[in-house]
Amino acid sequence: MIIIFFFMSLILSCLPLSHSATDRNITTPICPESFSCPALPLFKYPFYNVRDTRCGLIKVSCTSTGAEIQLRRRSYVILGNIYSHNISSLLYIKSITLKQLLENKSCEALMDNFTSPSPSPLLYSISIASFITLFKCTKNLTYFEQHGYKSFNGCKDHNFYYNYSSGTVPSDLPHKCQVVQLPVQTPSSSGFDETNIFSLISSGTTVFVNLTRSCSECKKKGRLCDINNGHDVQCFAFKKEKPGTKLSRDVIIKILVIAGSALILILSLAVYIIWRLCKSNRFSYVSSKNKSPNTEDISLFYGVSVFSYNELEDATQNFNPSQELGDGGFGAVYYGKLKDGREVAVKKLHEHNYNRVQQFRNEVEILTKLRHPNLVVLYGCTSRQGRELLLVYEYVPNGTVADHLHGEQANPNLLTWPIRMNIAIETASALVYLHASEIIHRDVKPTNILLDHNFCVKVADFGLSRLIQNNAIHVSTVPQGTPGYVDPQYHQRYQLTDKSDVYSFGVVLVQLISSMVAVDLNRSQDEINLANLALNRIQRSAVDQLIDPVLRSDTSPETMNMITLVAELAFRCLQYDSDMRPTMNEVLDVLMDIQTLGRINAYESIRDLQPVNVEPLSESSDVAVLFKDFQPSPVSVATEWQSYSSASTTLSSFKDCQ
Repeated sequence: MIIIFFFMSLILSCLPLSHSATDRNITTPICPESFSCPALPLFKYPFYNVRDTRCGLIKVSCTSTGAEIQLRRRSYVILGNIYSHNISSLLYIKSITLKQLLENKSCEALMDNFTSPSPSPLLYSISIASFITLFKCTKNLTYFEQHGYKSFNGCKDHNFYYNYSSGTVPSDLPHKCQVVQLPVQTPSSSGFDETNIFSLISSGTTVFVNLTRSCSECKKKGRLCDINNGHDVQCFAFKKEKPGTKLSRDVIIKILVIAGSALILILSLAVYIIWRLCKSNRFSYVSSKNKSPNTEDISLFYGVSVFSYNELEDATQNFNPSQELGDGGFGAVYYGKLKDGREVAVKKLHEHNYNRVQQFRNEVEILTKLRHPNLVVLYGCTSRQGRELLLVYEYVPNGTVADHLHGEQANPNLLTWPIRMNIAIETASALVYLHASEIIHRDVKPTNILLDHNFCVKVADFGLSRLIQNNAIHVSTVPQGTPGYVDPQYHQRYQLTDKSDVYSFGVVLVQLISSMVAVDLNRSQDEINLANLALNRIQRSAVDQLIDPVLRSDTSPETMNMITLVAELAFRCLQYDSDMRPTMNEVLDVLMDIQTLGRINAYESIRDLQPVNVEPLSESSDVAVLFKDFQPSPVSVATEWQSYSSASTTLSSFKDCQ
């Protein structure tokens, strides 16, 4: 359909031009008395400008710096000093191409006769002021050597003979030779050498254009000359163009053509758009205040509840700033209360976020098909007819882990180590579930880990999450995430894997231990990123410098050992090489074992990675399997391993969060 409209508009656009061309062919031409090109005097008949094809005999093409003329298959630049009267004209020209051929000593410079007959000998002739005559012969001839001619035998199929002091053509010229006359250099020219044929030829010369007698008679009568039936010269009348007339007429025609074409194309496009909309039946309401992205109605695909904008506006008191729970890079979250009494968190995606539609779809698609006690519940969203892209979640009342570690809700005595340990386990459990569902979160950080009144975890914010296809090793994508948490190998190779979440979780583990922020410009240059700081401390066997002073105040050996073990696990998660990191499933197993053991021999046994003079690790031990392929960190302790089953702790960890 659109192709038909395009060709219709193209044909209609060309009608004014075709009409104009027809008029010029059947009517008396309108010709200027003269025309000009930049930096050159006026040109007169027999020269004509490109646009005035019937107003002269020899075409001159104006350029940005002057003009060019085509003679003998070569283009010449007109240098100026033009002289013209009724019969003849004189101009100085130079061939850039011929100059290059001469400098390269190319035989092509010697092949064409400049003074060969005019293309229109009944109308005009062309001659040059001074020239050299060359004789181009198909074989070596002693005739010229006997008459004192110099020779040049450097061309493949021809030999050239010449005499600089004589330009006459012998009456007994051998029939195998052809006369070539070219512009000649003066003896005073730089590099002039009679033995070098290329130094004798000039790329610039003076050209005379002489009208024939018949053509000059036409000009005297105020008419132009042309060939009639290919034999006779005829005179024809022309109209003299008044100054400014031609320009105005051309401008008007161009404006009409452009305006007509634009109008036809716009109308065609409008008809096409209306046709497509009618066909797909996708007219959508667009508010005068804010246009909604043209996304598919997500409720049809994922079965989520659809809320109206007005309903959520009422629930959040018109998105009152006092109701704002937080504001991230992708959207602000507001507290709301629905008419049915449910407390909700409403995320309003920022309009300036160019890929907000993709993030909107990601969250809806992921959260509607996943069910886990440590994943936030999505109640619904607005439809594509709505004024805004809004997501409605369950309200998790106790803020985020970041709030309690170093935010406004931070309370040194409230976030005890057992609570932190539970947060780590429940977050890991949620990530294990996501990875088993072939989903990478890609933005694991404390601000995306929500807490309820029992400090149970709800992992949130799946706007950046990516789905990994079956059997895929990685997803190639531009690195996204939060500085301080982004997997450095993913950032370098643009390859996202489930180990990228493991790295981010390793940073979270360090934050649970230290209560430090992930990026702090006030720290030393090599420790601005918390991951680097943690690796430095652990490698120097200085884990105690990493621990939150509030936690250090607990002198319980079991607590300190558990913290050290978690630091050791974080060290594994933060390895640059993703192959050296454990999987989230292995991380969860170790965390649960650490929680279960909770005493000094757990510290000694879990670190039995490469025992020296002790019994080997049990092959059936989950933790032994996890760490057997890794090199120990400097704080590792080699001692006897004692295996404990973690199965009994699986349900008890979540008993208050169901």
